[in-house]
Amino acid sequence: MKIYKQETVQHVNASLEECWSFFSSPKNLQKITPKEMGFQITDFDDKNMYPGQIIQYKVTPLLGISLSWMTEITQVKDHSYFIDEQRFGPYSFWHHKHFFEATPTGTKMTDVVHYGLPLGFLGRIMNTLVVQNKLKSIFEHRRVVIDKMFNSK
Repeated sequence: MKIYKQETVQHVNASLEECWSFFSSPKNLQKITPKEMGFQITDFDDKNMYPGQIIQYKVTPLLGISLSWMTEITQVKDHSYFIDEQRFGPYSFWHHKHFFEATPTGTKMTDVVHYGLPLGFLGRIMNTLVVQNKLKSIFEHRRVVIDKMFNSK
């Protein structure tokens, strides 16, 4: 299986505490996900992130096809990072690291996603034609929303 990597970095004009408070709450995921993804949390214990937490949702990434997705928060270091991993869903492999670092003017946020797709050769073609660009557009949407929420003050 081919593993792909996507990394994004964004500066937020907010304190580390403010960023951590927002991003460590799974209920805020919907606010930063494009509406056309049809993102909806279907099961969640309404707590801030902790290791072992399971979050289930539905997404509609392409052609109106709804998919179930389950992730587990596998690691959390308060005000520093958390990691989510897919347990069931559209990817063969999904490992997403979220890093938060205080800077003199706010917070540097870094996301590193490693992912793999099913279907071998067909999955590699789908990544080139669709998936990598879709992930880039999701993170670009997130960047715009976060800029409006935190950097337009």
